[in-house]
Amino acid sequence: MIQDPVLRVDRLGKAFKSYSHELGRVLSWFSARYGQYEEKWILRDISFAIEPGQSLAIIGQNGAGKSTLLKMITGTLRASEGQVHLKGQIAAILELGMGFNPDLTGRQNVFQAGGLLGHSHHALEGKMDEIEAFAEIGSYFDQPMRVYSSGMQMRVAFALATAFRPDILIVDEALSVGDAYFQQKCFDRVERFREAGTAFILVSHDRAAILNLCERAILLDRGRIAKDGAPDEIMDYYNAMIGTQSDGDISTELVRGRVATRSGTYEATVEAIALHDAEGHPIEVASVGSQMQIRATIAVHAPVQRLVFGYAIKNRMGQTLFGINTHYTDQELENLSAGDRVDVTVSFPLNIAAGDYSITTSLSEKENHVSKNYEWCDLAATFSVVNTARQVFDGLAFIPPTIEVTHRPADQA
Repeated sequence: MIQDPVLRVDRLGKAFKSYSHELGRVLSWFSARYGQYEEKWILRDISFAIEPGQSLAIIGQNGAGKSTLLKMITGTLRASEGQVHLKGQIAAILELGMGFNPDLTGRQNVFQAGGLLGHSHHALEGKMDEIEAFAEIGSYFDQPMRVYSSGMQMRVAFALATAFRPDILIVDEALSVGDAYFQQKCFDRVERFREAGTAFILVSHDRAAILNLCERAILLDRGRIAKDGAPDEIMDYYNAMIGTQSDGDISTELVRGRVATRSGTYEATVEAIALHDAEGHPIEVASVGSQMQIRATIAVHAPVQRLVFGYAIKNRMGQTLFGINTHYTDQELENLSAGDRVDVTVSFPLNIAAGDYSITTSLSEKENHVSKNYEWCDLAATFSVVNTARQVFDGLAFIPPTIEVTHRPADQA
């Protein structure tokens, strides 16, 4: 059922004026005819909508305009063009410690910052015990914030921002400073809010957080929306963009109903790839705990000074279960010529849960694909895992244990 959006952004844009001298800026306050300036557009023609309970990730490189967009959505920055339509209450953590006074205690800052968010003193008093308990900073809650670590500030900020369930919750990178325990605590609260109808917007470079929390993603590039789609598709495309900043191409194709991204300069490419069992038979389905082989043939199309082969196993959500390359195994190759072929065989046990998986391959000059990406290919191969012979277990990894159970009767206890 389609619901009316709680947030709609229509052709939003922001330009900043750069004056040739300060006098021109002052004169422009009195009349637009005065003052020579140049306009620099940070964002242009941004349009999207989000419904109640939906979760959206906004990603992009530094300078793409993410923070500027969020400031216009929350009303702390005026747009140069376009409109933002909000329905309901919005809560946002855009900058760590935003609105906090370092000389006030955590408790005092809750009253001060909470008041700026529109909450009454009485309402904040009623929520204070809950905020203090959620933040879990102990006696520091009544000490000046100048002695807080960044993680402690984030705990108080998130506890305050989510003390009252908003219609829209926006988090901009703040969770990255928290420890794993508190991050999970925040994720659990976000999920509960979403189930109750809160729309959630996350700005982050954390692939795992985006894939776990968001059902949609928008990629900003040079102030415009480059792509809008499923999080795994957008993150793969973003990864390809990073690898082709200086040179290279990006292309996409459908593989079994999913969008696969391929990028690189293509001096070397994976010419063929196949999956085999321990006996060497080609397979598409394997059993939990069985042996699998990746057999790849690399074709060299131009002189390559150094070649590193890497692969990653991803689940159907696009989360990486395991990845490694020949730089880390000290097996990189050097001084290859056009026309050379390289055969690679990777063997490993499938100690993973039943499900659908894919293989991503990478050919690069160094240990990562950022400096020189010959080829990066998502969904280079796909396979399924079934549990036919192992005990039932829960989770993503198959880690067979040895369990000892000793029964001691009451008269021997």
